[in-house]
Amino acid sequence: MAAIIFAVCSLFCSALNDFIFKLFADKPQSRGIFAILVGVVWTVVMAFLPMDWSHWQATVIWGIISGFFSIAANLMLIEAMGMQSAGICSTIYRLNLVPVVFGAWLLLGETISAKNWIGILFAVIAILCFMAPGKEDGQAKRKLGIYLVIGAALLRAGMGISYKYGFEQLADKNALTMINGIMWIVGGGLYALIRERDKLAINKRICTISILSGLFVTGIVFFMAASVKLGDASIVLPIAQMSFPITMILSMIFLKEKATIAKWIGIAAAAAAIIFLSV
Repeated sequence: MAAIIFAVCSLFCSALNDFIFKLFADKPQSRGIFAILVGVVWTVVMAFLPMDWSHWQATVIWGIISGFFSIAANLMLIEAMGMQSAGICSTIYRLNLVPVVFGAWLLLGETISAKNWIGILFAVIAILCFMAPGKEDGQAKRKLGIYLVIGAALLRAGMGISYKYGFEQLADKNALTMINGIMWIVGGGLYALIRERDKLAINKRICTISILSGLFVTGIVFFMAASVKLGDASIVLPIAQMSFPITMILSMIFLKEKATIAKWIGIAAAAAAIIFLSV
């Protein structure tokens, strides 16, 4: 029962964090500064957790690699949310299990089961539903948002696979995750200096949103790890990944985003995909 509770906590943290991403993405503020502040909160919180540095080489190497994938994926997700609805971006981003399955097959020698193939089919159906033409203005921009979030999901899959590699080489989970936070600080700084020199302003809004996001990101990681430790991964992981319907509902209520039949079919197909990919 405790494992289910932790998985649900991770779910709500993911849903709220995606919604915060959308709130931030709708304003012309520095994504890099936002990432730096999130990384600071993340790093500080993780620094208080116990760590084992006996295999520090693996921890540092895979912490840097997975951290690169993490910051790159989330910056791309935020950029996508500036062009597309929060519900669609959140849903496609959670379908990163598809490239994880293929990556584990290619790199780790794992097999792709019949249930996995069914899940992949549902994932394709979901994305096709979101790609369906609509009557909204700015269709080209919205499609670019789809392509960006697909790229973000691929990068997020790289993070998951690098986690697997790192933990197989006895990297410490808490220390590796803290290094991920440091990579957000470094990556956000580089992004701001390279792409956003005209937006390097810090105000009350960006600080508030960044602190909230940093706490939710830490919650996602902490509660996910706790749920997997106490329960079966095949049960808790699908629960934790089902955050996107909540993000869509929040966006409909507070941001007045439209929910079409195609979107709801895509949401249902994505939920089925995650279930089949996790068993």
